Amino acid sequence: MRSPTLRLTVAGAAVIAVAYGMGRYAFGLTLPSLRADPALSTGGLDDAVLGVIASGSFFGYLAGLLLAPVVGRRWGPRAPTTVGNACGLVGGALAAAATSPVVLAVGVVLAGSAAGWVWAAYSDLAAVVVDPPARPRTLAVISTGTSAGLVVSAVVGLAVLGVPGWRLVWVAIGLASLAVGLLNLRWTPRVPPTPRSRTGRLALRGLTVPIVYAVAFHVGVTTFLTWAADMLRRAALAPGWAPTMYGLIGMVGLVGLGVGGWCARFGTVRVAAACLLFLGASLVILGAGAGSGVVALVAATFYAPGIMGGAAVLAVWTAEIAPERAGEALTVVVAVGAVAAVVAPTIVGLLLGAVSLAAILVGLAVLLVLTAAYLVTARTGSPVPPP
Repeated sequence: MRSPTLRLTVAGAAVIAVAYGMGRYAFGLTLPSLRADPALSTGGLDDAVLGVIASGSFFGYLAGLLLAPVVGRRWGPRAPTTVGNACGLVGGALAAAATSPVVLAVGVVLAGSAAGWVWAAYSDLAAVVVDPPARPRTLAVISTGTSAGLVVSAVVGLAVLGVPGWRLVWVAIGLASLAVGLLNLRWTPRVPPTPRSRTGRLALRGLTVPIVYAVAFHVGVTTFLTWAADMLRRAALAPGWAPTMYGLIGMVGLVGLGVGGWCARFGTVRVAAACLLFLGASLVILGAGAGSGVVALVAATFYAPGIMGGAAVLAVWTAEIAPERAGEALTVVVAVGAVAAVVAPTIVGLLLGAVSLAAILVGLAVLLVLTAAYLVTARTGSPVPPP
């Protein structure tokens, strides 16, 4: 491949596929099996512990988001992507070898941090490598790499069904992190750090509405992927339903490749609101029909465009608002959303003793719908084309 844009797009999509589609969301996929693994706990891991570990994963994601700009300012925007791949490698190895909840948590946190390390860095890399007209599509394709990662996770999950098999999912994450890390070093150019004086200070006022969106988006995304597989376990469905659901999310989520064009045609704000409505619908469907594998797949079909399109919207939206500081703007917006992602699984885990998971999902869906309504009525930094 001679085109720097194409090489960056392929490498970036591959890294995002592993960091997001595998490392960040694998805990939810493997949760039903590791819950009952006697090597971790003779009595099984309860909901509160699992919720804390899930929150730890998203805390790692937040830490990666906040530390990536520090590393990028010192060594350039490719450096955080290298660190993220290393975290995925080590985290996957630790989780796969864990014999206690503590070691498992450390591995999950490290693997979860990979997504935070790598995502915003590609906005900065695209700002240097890709011509402005092509950036929305490039960022959408890179962000949608998550779909491929979810499909790979599903295939591995189906191949290793059962309590001992969950460890092989984490082995796959470690090996995949190593492979895409090497590809990234070969195809992603070494870009020098951006001097602070070149672009001035980032105007935070224009990011208020995207931040509100990011909070709702992260709450919906993390709740579904943390607990969906476990809901199927609670309904005593066959273990193959969960990885099938993840694979379906990955395949349908490829619609996220069109987000760049949709934002140009309909307006980024409207696309963002639509993504929240898809997420809300998926939570309602899952909560209302948790005992049916077919209903779970229907929920996944609605969830897929919400998560894949919603992630791409964040990258496109922040690049529109701050084209010269795209990576920094994305970091600010996603970091606030990541705080919500840290808190949400723990709150859900604690509430499960008093409230049904179905009721929690429906309640969160209402929150997403209200946020979507706010987006289309608020004044934003992104123009909305007339109908």
